[in-house]
Amino acid sequence: MTKTLFNPGLYVHIPFCRSKCPYCAFYSIASATLIPRWLKAFREEIKHYKGHFDEFDSLYLGGGTPSFLDIKDLAGMMEHLFTHFDFARDTEITLEANPCDLNREKIESLKDLGFNRISLGVQSFEDSELLFLGRRHTAGQSKKALMALRSAGFENIGMDLIYGFEGQTLEGWLKNLKQAMEFEPEHLSCYQLTIEEKTPFGKLNEKGMLKPPGEENERNFFVATSHFLKEHGYIHYEISNFAGNDCLFSRHNCKYWQHIPYLGLGPSAHSFQNSTRRWNIRSVKKYCEMLEVGKAPIAGHENLTEELLRLEKVSLGLRTNQGLDLKNISGNPASNDVLLMLRDSGFLKIIDNRILPTGKGFLVADQLPLYLM
Repeated sequence: MTKTLFNPGLYVHIPFCRSKCPYCAFYSIASATLIPRWLKAFREEIKHYKGHFDEFDSLYLGGGTPSFLDIKDLAGMMEHLFTHFDFARDTEITLEANPCDLNREKIESLKDLGFNRISLGVQSFEDSELLFLGRRHTAGQSKKALMALRSAGFENIGMDLIYGFEGQTLEGWLKNLKQAMEFEPEHLSCYQLTIEEKTPFGKLNEKGMLKPPGEENERNFFVATSHFLKEHGYIHYEISNFAGNDCLFSRHNCKYWQHIPYLGLGPSAHSFQNSTRRWNIRSVKKYCEMLEVGKAPIAGHENLTEELLRLEKVSLGLRTNQGLDLKNISGNPASNDVLLMLRDSGFLKIIDNRILPTGKGFLVADQLPLYLM
């Protein structure tokens, strides 16, 4: 990756949605009532970190649904961010968006505000699947938004898609991928549906009312996805992420995987700097209350020892095509023996003193560190 990855990243969590998807475990509320109060609190939080980080080269507005906010509110946020923080000239500025929040006028305004990357939550090009997933947009709205984004001059469009859920066939999933190719996205995030405990889907699953696809089907979906997108010229650079070339990797997300410092603003946002990770309170109301009396809305923190940092580097590195330096497991004869066994079994490659997961290794990326640490 480029040297710009050594710059810190800035994440803003916008905790508002029009409605909650039944599978989503990210913190948000399905109401707009607290947006004005939250915006004031957000401006106060910014002040707590002025001068604490070097020049940022990525800015990522996630959520929640950032595109739920109107342009006036987004413009005010951007003004405060660029007034109080320093940004590199080539900063990657991403906005997560729902297709039905975008029209030509709003898209052009987003471009005028400096956004140069849009991550569009398409999820599926089949209306029946969108209905099952609880999405509030249609396949037609996704197509219209994608065409409008391209027409407005956006040259870095990411697309989120979900696979591996009840009723979906492998043939149907590949049809989704073929539809996605018609829009030539620079980036795709293909997520296998995860059933989280406290979500509506999680509760249905506990009652036996959902039918997970099963381990073999999950494997087939994953392998077919990787094979299809590689055939279409994409780089499988992280378990769920694909890019048209190495300059189109999500610069911001790569910081998480490589222990590059990042600042998180907003309820439930996480930050990492100087081997310390901290996280904000997971409540819009409490977030606002704390900032209104001059307190940073921090819920907790942890200081990572050198050993914990090493263990994280192994776990995170084995989730990306960048892998990790061999020195992270050297000195342990047992680990070295296991490493050679995993290499000979086709799970890993060793190139220029780096351990690189193969496609087969991606399938068991959560288990691989257990063998090496």
